[in-house]
Amino acid sequence: MSGDQSPPGEEAVPGEEAVPEKADEAAFWETPDVYGAYPRLTEDQIARLAEHGRRRTMAPNDVLVREGERCETFFVVLSGTVAVVEDYGTPEEHLLRVHGPGRFIGELGLLHGQVAFYTAVAREPGEVLVVSLDQLRHLVSQDSSIGDVVLRACLGRRALLVGQGAGFRIVGSRYSPDTRRLREFAVRNRLPHRWIDLETDEEAEELLRRFGVGPEETPLVIWRDTTLLRNPSNAELARLIGLPSLPAGNRHGDVLIVGSGPAGLAAAVYAASEGLSTTVVEAMATGGQAGTSSRIENLLGFPSGISGAELTERAVLQADKFGARISLPLEATGLHPKDDDHYVVAFADGSEIAARAVVLAMGARYRRLQVPGIERLEGTSVHYSATVYEAQQCRTDPVAVVGGGNSAGQAVLFLAGYAPKVHLLVRGASLEANMSRYLVDQVERHPRVEVMLHTEVTEVIGQEVLEELDVVDNRTGGHRRLAVRSLFVFTGADPHTEWLAGTIALDSRGFVLTGPEAQEACASPEVWHGRGRPCMTLEASLPGVFAVGDVRSGSVKRVASAAGEGAMAIHFVHRHLGHSAVPGTTGTAAAAGHSDVSPRIRHKESAWLA
Repeated sequence: MSGDQSPPGEEAVPGEEAVPEKADEAAFWETPDVYGAYPRLTEDQIARLAEHGRRRTMAPNDVLVREGERCETFFVVLSGTVAVVEDYGTPEEHLLRVHGPGRFIGELGLLHGQVAFYTAVAREPGEVLVVSLDQLRHLVSQDSSIGDVVLRACLGRRALLVGQGAGFRIVGSRYSPDTRRLREFAVRNRLPHRWIDLETDEEAEELLRRFGVGPEETPLVIWRDTTLLRNPSNAELARLIGLPSLPAGNRHGDVLIVGSGPAGLAAAVYAASEGLSTTVVEAMATGGQAGTSSRIENLLGFPSGISGAELTERAVLQADKFGARISLPLEATGLHPKDDDHYVVAFADGSEIAARAVVLAMGARYRRLQVPGIERLEGTSVHYSATVYEAQQCRTDPVAVVGGGNSAGQAVLFLAGYAPKVHLLVRGASLEANMSRYLVDQVERHPRVEVMLHTEVTEVIGQEVLEELDVVDNRTGGHRRLAVRSLFVFTGADPHTEWLAGTIALDSRGFVLTGPEAQEACASPEVWHGRGRPCMTLEASLPGVFAVGDVRSGSVKRVASAAGEGAMAIHFVHRHLGHSAVPGTTGTAAAAGHSDVSPRIRHKESAWLA
């Protein structure tokens, strides 16, 4: 079927192109599993699911899942076939896929309770197994054989939906900052959507006429021709899709974690699993920079590598399993202490959350390249991440990657699976200075990759799309033109700490100081004397505020170290809160024969826990 796209790290394989475009043209056949996204459950797996579900008969045209409604049920096809259709019941209706016995219905939104981006309808009589979302989550967390199959299939199906341009539409100009903002939010959160360029796409004018709006009211978000949002905020788009948000009630807890990259998610898993009331807030998308990585190959325990998206989804599910609450998009704007030994974090939407301890895990964002001509092409031909969404635009044209670190190396190898040629532009004298050896070897051996050392971009050329780069050899001063259609930039990172300036101590580059350096820079050193202890290793210049991962001054910019810091921070949180030891470990109280579980530590009830 036209528009299909393979999941990250996989080559597209022909096979679905022959699928009829209209649902009413389909015979009773099944979409082949050419991408690994449509696995067939074994009899044993179905039997284990059946212990937690019920059987239901289905007649032709019975709707199991309806587009736009929240996903709350997991269906396994026992007999008959089920069609997955977009725009069901409209003139634009078209078939996405058909599933037969042994397959299940659902994609990534099912695991997070998002709304469905498709309708699932019975094509012929049969029977399905019905399992509730809570029961599915319990099984996914407890049974790895089922959990791995379901999670990987759901990730693959989401990638296919994104590649097919399913979901909502964003109508706006490539020159509009708000259009770029909405597209970035959708891409980073892996939301199926299609961008309709106001400048070049004929469909844009027809949609504006249909909805009676003018170009000045764009960007628009349109879904199912029934929902129209005029220049919505990221939060409004998130609510439309069903991304997680906090309940309106109690906004107090033990730990507030700001940021949901590997460091923040690791902190959430350990805090929640140890009974601390845990809230995670995220301004853009879970996973941070790691979530945009096509393949992480040097992470302990994953010898064949793992995509940033899969690592993120596994961590989110794990945190949710233990009762951590995650909300996005929620952008922090201020931090101040309260009289009752709590801290209050304020957010851009006017809300506040109070907690007894705060873990700062905002990570860092890639620096934008400051060269003439680049701003008008950002979000269209110039990118600061390399995901399936960007890669699918690079199948016929050469591209360039700027940067000499691991992120640049991972992006080069990923893009080389799509583009005919990838130029890696490095201003330094070698790759070894900032890139891991395993990546250097793969980059230098790849036949589609050209490494250009001592090279810097001086100008981006192109009006509507990138046409050429002007680059200079920084040894000789000689200029050269590269004919490329996309530019990917990975040139270091700046921390998300503007909102903390004047509140806690930062280094000269804006990263959060911790430990002895933070205590030395503290405006009120007596605060530590009053507590009878020094500033702890990951603690910032305010007692009970901790910094982990890329946002921390002096941190090692690796996924494993960020996750380790997130986990270790919770040990220090317990010490700050006066807990004698973390449950499951030894401590002075345990050695003295006392319980090592503070009265503040409680095991929270969760639908994920047996």
